[in-house]
Amino acid sequence: MTRRAQALCAAVLALLAAGPQAEAQRAEPLPEDLEDVGVTERLDTPVPLELELRDERGQSVRLSDYFDSRRPVLLSLVYYECPMLCTLVLDGMLRVLQELDWTPGEQFEIVTVSIDPRETPELAQQKKATYLAAYGRPAAAPGWHFLTADAPAIGRLTDAVGFRYRYLEDRGEFAHPAVLFVLTPEGRLSRYLFGVQHDPRTLRLSLVEAAAGRIGSPMDKFLLYCYRYDADAGRYAPVALKIMRLGGGASALVLGAFLIGLWRREALKRRVKEPA
Repeated sequence: MTRRAQALCAAVLALLAAGPQAEAQRAEPLPEDLEDVGVTERLDTPVPLELELRDERGQSVRLSDYFDSRRPVLLSLVYYECPMLCTLVLDGMLRVLQELDWTPGEQFEIVTVSIDPRETPELAQQKKATYLAAYGRPAAAPGWHFLTADAPAIGRLTDAVGFRYRYLEDRGEFAHPAVLFVLTPEGRLSRYLFGVQHDPRTLRLSLVEAAAGRIGSPMDKFLLYCYRYDADAGRYAPVALKIMRLGGGASALVLGAFLIGLWRREALKRRVKEPA
């Protein structure tokens, strides 16, 4: 990789991985290669489920094939011959997946789509084999999909999720942001996870939230009640008012139990003192 490419990749990570908040606050202009590259958040917007793509075997599929109205979907947009940033994105996703006790295909689905219309299903299959081997969970094979598509389908998908990228003809590479998309089981955008490193709890709660509680343990649902996603920090943070309410409710229960116990003891004492 040339120094210019390395510098561009570093600029992408530094300027875009933090999300739209960083874009809005940045005063200095972007390098020319990165103009209009970034993310426009479109939460609760549906993705075009009727899109036709190709799976790793070269079979025609629809995006809707990966949405079952029960499990959320984790979407990543990369390209398989990317010299650096896409590998960081996929490696970062792999690391956080390894820390989850959930497995793709069981609690959720993963859809990885190439943004390069020239790439083939053979490349997708190679990339899938590489990451499944590194993941070490053979059961994930039916739940992690590496897809390719033609330019119009790629354009519709990237527009729907607000993924803005550029093809740099002088180097034959794409400049693009580092972001994962969490979608509901019905195919609506629920959460954007920026950067190449992700917190396991943030990913887990994002998936629970996207699924409207249809996956996850009672503790996950409890945490989701007490935590709210902080877009600036890129993670879930405690909601003080809800915790205070829970604390107040717990205190009331403890006090009520204490008073009932005290009343019972006093009643018992009176019965003992009363003459037969």
